[in-house]
Amino acid sequence: MDLSKVSIMQKFDLFKDQWKPHIIGELNGQQVKLAKLQGSFVWHSHEHEDEYFQVFKGTLFMEFRDKIEVVEEGDMIVVPKGVEHNPYTKPEEEVWVLLFEPASTLHTGDVAHERTHNDQNWI
Repeated sequence: MDLSKVSIMQKFDLFKDQWKPHIIGELNGQQVKLAKLQGSFVWHSHEHEDEYFQVFKGTLFMEFRDKIEVVEEGDMIVVPKGVEHNPYTKPEEEVWVLLFEPASTLHTGDVAHERTHNDQNWI
């Protein structure tokens, strides 16, 4: 096991692609991931897994069927298992997020979409 610290901001500098999470750590069956987001994603849910989102840069809008939560820099939100959600950003703004989720989590749950990336790489 590597006992070295990780600079999250330096890790964000290692990739440009959007809506494709990159793994930076793992603990107790959970993966820690970084992603850059811009525009709208896709409505989906995860039947058995909760998801943690923390915003490092920009403003994330977490749309649920009955409301929208505005998640700003330094804020976090947990999406409970089974809850349908659609993350999106302002069209002109790239948002940087850190995610915690079980390693078994499928990127878009049972939804197949052009933005689905289940083969995520370590950086």
